[in-house]
Amino acid sequence: MRLDNHHSDEAILKEMGNRITQLRLNMNKSQLLLAQEAGISHRTLIRIEHGQSVQASSLIRILRTLQLIGNLDCLIPETIVSPVQQLKMQGKQRKRASSRAIKPKKENVWSWGDEK
Repeated sequence: MRLDNHHSDEAILKEMGNRITQLRLNMNKSQLLLAQEAGISHRTLIRIEHGQSVQASSLIRILRTLQLIGNLDCLIPETIVSPVQQLKMQGKQRKRASSRAIKPKKENVWSWGDEK
């Protein structure tokens, strides 16, 4: 299955689990052996392979053991700052995203009644 934004979180986790299972079987490793090599519990590996939610650190350990950690560069590419932006920033690294200023809504201003 090709993953995209239209799939639910559950479907993506299930597909990731299926892929990890197939990779493990292709390497001719048991669940217990892979879990031991990755430094996670056997139950955690079972949860991953069944598409259940686990800690990110457990998934990273499995990816490292399966020699797939380099694929994270494709998943989350490093941002490249243009030379013009580098000159503008001059050593400053962005800390937050910019947004438009919110203008206060003009509401009826209260008056005493004797004012025009």
